Amino acid sequence: MIEFFFDCSSPWTYLAFHNIQPLAKEFGEEISWRPILVGGVFNTVNPSVYASREKPVPLKQRYMLKDLGDWARSAGLAIKMPPTVFPVNSVKAMRGCIWAGKEIVPFARAVFEAYWSEDKDISQDAVLAEICLRVGVDPQTFFAGIGQQAIKDQLKANTDEVMARGGFGSPTIFLDETDMYFGNDRLPLIREALARRKERAA
Repeated sequence: MIEFFFDCSSPWTYLAFHNIQPLAKEFGEEISWRPILVGGVFNTVNPSVYASREKPVPLKQRYMLKDLGDWARSAGLAIKMPPTVFPVNSVKAMRGCIWAGKEIVPFARAVFEAYWSEDKDISQDAVLAEICLRVGVDPQTFFAGIGQQAIKDQLKANTDEVMARGGFGSPTIFLDETDMYFGNDRLPLIREALARRKERAA
């Protein structure tokens, strides 16, 4: 089982969300999708993210944009960085990912695409309603669903859990519960770990 803790407000997470699915399929692994609120993680254990946004290093910032463009091109994805609204309040979208249940992948994909490819503000109800219609969900049912206390509690529980297990951002990926990887660029290491596991099982 691959556990994928994620927040749709991260461009690197969009890449990893896209790239990990064929990797998991290749090795016959199931993915447990675990929506979190990455702002809660930053506030609690990784406030340096905010400091780097307030005082970015120009050379590093320039390279980050090139790096993101290179990775997006490799994945065949369009990513606008920064979006018009950045950072964005993703709490309703991430509650929606939990509420979507077994349909989490198409819903999350639509959220990622709306924000990172189409530059739409996913904090807005009108945008979320449009995403719902895109994936065949009734918007009224959606908004009632994400208002349930159980959904809110699960998002908080996921966020608390990833921090308790050593995570400090999105995406945080676990193999075998304790083998942690952070970021899209660690997927080659995940591939190697899965290959080693397959060899041991042979």
